[in-house]
Amino acid sequence: MATRTIGNPRDRLATMLVAPLVSCSARLPVYALMIAAVIPPLTIFGFISLPGVTMLSMYLLGLGMALFMAWIFKKTLLRGGPPSFIIELPPYTMPSLRSTLTLMWERAWLFLKRAGTIILGASILLWFLASYPKLDGGTPADRLNHSFVGFAGRMIEPAIRPLGFDWKIGIGLITSLIQREVFVSTMGTIYDVGSGEGEHGGLAERLRSSRDPLTGANSFTPLTGICIMVYYVLAMQCFSTVAVMRRETNGWKWPLFQVAYMTALAYGVTFIVFRAGTAMGIGGG
Repeated sequence: MATRTIGNPRDRLATMLVAPLVSCSARLPVYALMIAAVIPPLTIFGFISLPGVTMLSMYLLGLGMALFMAWIFKKTLLRGGPPSFIIELPPYTMPSLRSTLTLMWERAWLFLKRAGTIILGASILLWFLASYPKLDGGTPADRLNHSFVGFAGRMIEPAIRPLGFDWKIGIGLITSLIQREVFVSTMGTIYDVGSGEGEHGGLAERLRSSRDPLTGANSFTPLTGICIMVYYVLAMQCFSTVAVMRRETNGWKWPLFQVAYMTALAYGVTFIVFRAGTAMGIGGG
């Protein structure tokens, strides 16, 4: 909606098409979980934190890709002459304590409403699908594989295996189409349902210690975590953005194009990152 101030229709459309590539707060829980789970707490040159560099890299990747795709669109689909640049800056003043606290409260309340409705509802539904149909006997992993979630995950796994993702990650990708933050609750539900009675520890620890039942290798390696973050940087994982795009463009043509190109971009770049990381031996676990 902020693009309404852009006068040139082509520039406005190009901005709408690339704006979702810039990392937003909804991606932050995914970044935080993956970094905590698979990025070692090392320092570079004695004072630069590797987890911090990883987080910064995701933001720079989104920004750089947004600029690159905007340049591509302006040279192809939305070709046009350079616009005149006139901007009037507002007077900048120090915000008052009252306005700051009011804004903090509004944003916190908005998040609680979202967490208490969409995220909670999706978590409850996912728990049901991961728990039924019931399987008498067997391990927690066997019961999870026998569930509706296990069946759906195995159906989509061949499509995401080239990215280094297993079916559990695939379920997270699907559920987080609603909102990106749902990926974290999805992983929490799946790994809680699929864990043993005596298993404890936080979600990051469970991801770090999870194993592939066939090969015995780590399910989450540093390369896996990086690929997940790269995918979330580039993929359109937000129905609300698609709805706003449809309203602002008065049709489904550009929203569907946006979903298609961002999904293809995310898949292609993640595939390259996974193959390159595997060739360099990063993915071993």
